[in-house]
Amino acid sequence: MRTYRRFIKYLTRYWSLIILILVLSLLFVTLNSLSLWMVASLINTIMVSPENIQVGPVDLSAAGSFYDVLRAWTARLIQQASPLKTLARLCWVLLGVFLAKNIFFYLKNMAAGIMENRLIRDLRDDLFNHVQTLSLSYFERQRSAEISSIVLNDVTAVRRAFTVSLQKIVVEPINIAVFASMLFIISWQLSLLAIPLIPLAGFITTRLGRIIRRRAKRTMKQIAGVMNVLQESLRGIRIVKAFVMERDEAKRFKRENQQYYRLVFRRLSIKNLTTPVNELIGVFFGVILLWVGGQQVLIGRGVGPEEFMSYVIFLFAMLQPLRILSTVHADIQVGLASAERIFDLMDEPPLIVEKANATELTDFQDVIRMENVTFTYEGSNRPALYDIDCEIKKGEIVALVGVSGAGKSTFADLVPRFYDVTKGRVTIDGLDVRDVKVNSLRKLIGIVTQETLLFNTTVYDNILYGDPKATEGQVIAAAEAAHAWEFIQELADGLDTVIGEQGIQLSGGQRQRLAIARALLKNPPILILDEATSALDSESEKLVQDAIQALVQERTVIVIAHRLSTTQNAHKILVLHEGRVIESGTHEELLRQGGRYHKLYQTQFSS
Repeated sequence: MRTYRRFIKYLTRYWSLIILILVLSLLFVTLNSLSLWMVASLINTIMVSPENIQVGPVDLSAAGSFYDVLRAWTARLIQQASPLKTLARLCWVLLGVFLAKNIFFYLKNMAAGIMENRLIRDLRDDLFNHVQTLSLSYFERQRSAEISSIVLNDVTAVRRAFTVSLQKIVVEPINIAVFASMLFIISWQLSLLAIPLIPLAGFITTRLGRIIRRRAKRTMKQIAGVMNVLQESLRGIRIVKAFVMERDEAKRFKRENQQYYRLVFRRLSIKNLTTPVNELIGVFFGVILLWVGGQQVLIGRGVGPEEFMSYVIFLFAMLQPLRILSTVHADIQVGLASAERIFDLMDEPPLIVEKANATELTDFQDVIRMENVTFTYEGSNRPALYDIDCEIKKGEIVALVGVSGAGKSTFADLVPRFYDVTKGRVTIDGLDVRDVKVNSLRKLIGIVTQETLLFNTTVYDNILYGDPKATEGQVIAAAEAAHAWEFIQELADGLDTVIGEQGIQLSGGQRQRLAIARALLKNPPILILDEATSALDSESEKLVQDAIQALVQERTVIVIAHRLSTTQNAHKILVLHEGRVIESGTHEELLRQGGRYHKLYQTQFSS
């Protein structure tokens, strides 16, 4: 119920459309009931007892029960000077009622469709915007396919369950209420026999709905597993083909897909049981009413033939909305399972929270300091960094060196505040990074990662990502500085060439140079290069190193160095081992010390 109430609260932003849908639904239901009443009048008046057709004025004062009043009003509406004219008038009224009913039906569906699509659009926007605020640690523990499945599949399930069913939830109960009222008006004695139908149908529908909801949640989780296998296989298709693993990947996908199929089948087996069970209950009570009412007609006690005919028409008309409501409940349970997953994602708190009175950073003037910094990843019982105490002055090139897992990337990630320190603090120009506005901090920092991340768009747009306000001339200048302009000119459409997903149409070195050009266009005072030249050949590496050297004037560069050839021109080298800075100095100083750096250097250049 909490999820349901929360979703209903979400719907209140469309209150004007909801009111419009309610009004149109009431008009539609009213006209729908009127059409049935007119059909019953046609059958009773023309087919059952045409000899009872009256002409002349109708006396409403002679009517006794409410049913008689309705009949009198109907007679006043359709009765003409002759039976044929009365029949013609009835036909025209029927045509007008059905025309008006369907006009309101169309308008209601259009209003509901507008609300439905706005809801899905806004829900996906809100989800995506929230995902953008989450910390890196969330994405490290959560599969991207799971997030994609929630944003795409779960929102679609909610659409089917709530927006499509919303019209039925609004219309069908009103239909049932009107039809039930008419049944009581025609014969309250017969209608009392049908009262047990409502709680019995409600009990069965609720019990089946709970099972459907549980199975729907498992199904939505499983489709995320299918998407994960698909994404991994497509992303690594080169490796799959290189190792001739196509059949194994197909088996892995088939296994996940088969599990999804089994879960869907089990859910459908319960969902499809709801309608026939409820319909059988409804027909059972309907047959009882027909038997009792038919006996009264035949023996001349209770309802008369005309009343009984009207009663039968409204009785079987009521079975249709009852059947529809039973399927709506099953759909809503599927939607609730998806809504729970959606709201769980929306409730995921961002770990990097900006203070209300955070300071705006406009420039980097002096020094970056790490003061007794210790950091532990979420879920780990062992710190990734221990008691780091160092400083990086403006204009310095500082290289971080160490074996894999030493803490180099973690060290660099603390500067733009991708994570918050567990102990100590990171400062820029004396300001704790936790006390400054996150966006202003990250605008001062350009990053080129070891894994080149490019978008499936043009070369121009990929470079422009560094500064969306840059001119074409500035984009070209950044490409030239990264030594990427030469190969860009050789592409089929130059800057307008679409490079494919992850830049698959480019070589590794070309992708890396585009990423560097993107960082250069941002023109930040601080650069973090996670072995930015690791994918380049010797010639390209020298060109990029020359470009970086031109940038270091009044700029700070933090280089995560896996190849020690990139550290020789650094002003300072920090050697990390098991999360601690164990050595610090220039290339020559560290070689003379004969410590770990010297051993690493000898290992790489022993030949």
